[in-house]
Amino acid sequence: MSEFRNSKYATVYIAEPKWKIGSYKIEKIDSSSVEFPERLRHIPGPPGVLYCAGDISLLKERSVAMVGSRRHTAYGKNVALMIGRRLAEHGIIVTSGLALGIDAYSHEGALDADGRVIGVLGGGIEVMGPQRNKNLMMRGLDAGGLVVSEYEPTFPAQAHTFPARNRIISGLSDAVVVVEAGMNSGTLITSNHAAQQGRTVYAVPGPINSQFSIGCNLLIRDGAMPLVLVDDLIRDLGLGSASGRKSSTSVNLAGDELIIYEALTKMGGATVDEIVQETGKSASLINAVATVMEIKGLTETYAGRIYISS
Repeated sequence: MSEFRNSKYATVYIAEPKWKIGSYKIEKIDSSSVEFPERLRHIPGPPGVLYCAGDISLLKERSVAMVGSRRHTAYGKNVALMIGRRLAEHGIIVTSGLALGIDAYSHEGALDADGRVIGVLGGGIEVMGPQRNKNLMMRGLDAGGLVVSEYEPTFPAQAHTFPARNRIISGLSDAVVVVEAGMNSGTLITSNHAAQQGRTVYAVPGPINSQFSIGCNLLIRDGAMPLVLVDDLIRDLGLGSASGRKSSTSVNLAGDELIIYEALTKMGGATVDEIVQETGKSASLINAVATVMEIKGLTETYAGRIYISS
């Protein structure tokens, strides 16, 4: 019981509402609490209170925000899944706004790799929607994750609350990765907040004639770091290096896979045409083998080039 009022005959205590989402209690922490993340105290316009369900300790752990458009390409989906997975494999928490599209895929990738996630909502936790996103939120909670909002659990999301929550997404993170963004994407609001907060912004480059990548390409033109290798981001966070790659013998390769793997190791990454020139194998064979190797987690593809996974 945290509040009271005087009646004519007695003091009447008013208990805090017992908010829950599924089996998870929703806790309220204000900026004076020791549980409040220090990095949020110093952003422009910090939230005065956070409502949290899940593991509150994640608020103080290293995380990377992944954001992008609700409308996306197959390329954007695959990149979001892959980056989310790779970050999780290095123990990095993936933070997003839990929106449809790139946000959701980044969380799915992290959860598929048994990682932990933070979802930052633009409305109350109890009334989170649509159902598909709510299901993903509950999956994240069940995996030891966290969901956060500055709004009371029953407060419905409104048009202005989504841009406002973006400052918390970037504020909770050590870096922000923009996967796909159009010219007027709301995702660019998050990157602006990140820049103001002193966070590094990474943008995934895309085709210059794609409406889905123009925002990312403009961010790169204006100074964002082009994310060509996830290793670069992981190294920048001080959490790993490409020197940790396995040798061809340690991954037990043979035949065409071994030939292509060793060619990629030698070249440090290559296009299919370059691998054709190096190995003498056909382009169709290389594409087929490279697809299988990527499924196995041995290689990654960025902007038309194939790289060895770390």
